[in-house]
Amino acid sequence: MAKNFQDDDREDAMIALFDLYKDKTEGRSGVDAFLKTDRKIIPFELKTTSQGSVTTVRDFGPDHIRKWENKHWLIGFFIKGREYYKYGSPSMMAEWIQSKEKYIAPDFKLAKLVPAKINFEDMYRITGKKDVYTYGDAKAIQKMQYKKKQYIQLQDLEQGYSPKRMLEIVKDRAQYLIERGSTLNNPHIPFTYFDGWTEITKNHAEQLRIMVREYFKGLR
Repeated sequence: MAKNFQDDDREDAMIALFDLYKDKTEGRSGVDAFLKTDRKIIPFELKTTSQGSVTTVRDFGPDHIRKWENKHWLIGFFIKGREYYKYGSPSMMAEWIQSKEKYIAPDFKLAKLVPAKINFEDMYRITGKKDVYTYGDAKAIQKMQYKKKQYIQLQDLEQGYSPKRMLEIVKDRAQYLIERGSTLNNPHIPFTYFDGWTEITKNHAEQLRIMVREYFKGLR
């Protein structure tokens, strides 16, 4: 989900408050912030909420599951005049992440299985039957999903694409469409998920480091 200016301002304030740092090279889809302690550099996902439940991302899918698997979370709550924070270790967040993984898993399995069933006759109903397919034919299927360079690289004939290569492009498009439809639109983490988690209201940077150290001690 796209962030608004208030979210960005609050996250910047969290970075300062907890003595974290941001790697400017990470970009929009990278790591929100890092904590450096005890010779460890720890990636953090930063979230804020004024509603209770915590918004996550648009088009949640397997990439986010992999991205969040070993991340630590820091959540700022700004509710009814109160401001406090909660730390979530990877193990504390695992139950919610795994529940979403289980929810989308059947759909992504379909995304692998269904395109493989498409044959030449199916393709001809979509593209017409040709000995050579053109760049325009391929782009009519994959549209903006491929860059021009990729379209050119996929050409296996001097003037374009063989039926076999075109079938691969059609299958790839089918998989993309099913996977897009299988993602979750901004799943929320319910407020109750954080019940019993320690509130951080003072000595923020110190308290966070104590909690992170406790997490790593538990892994030994």
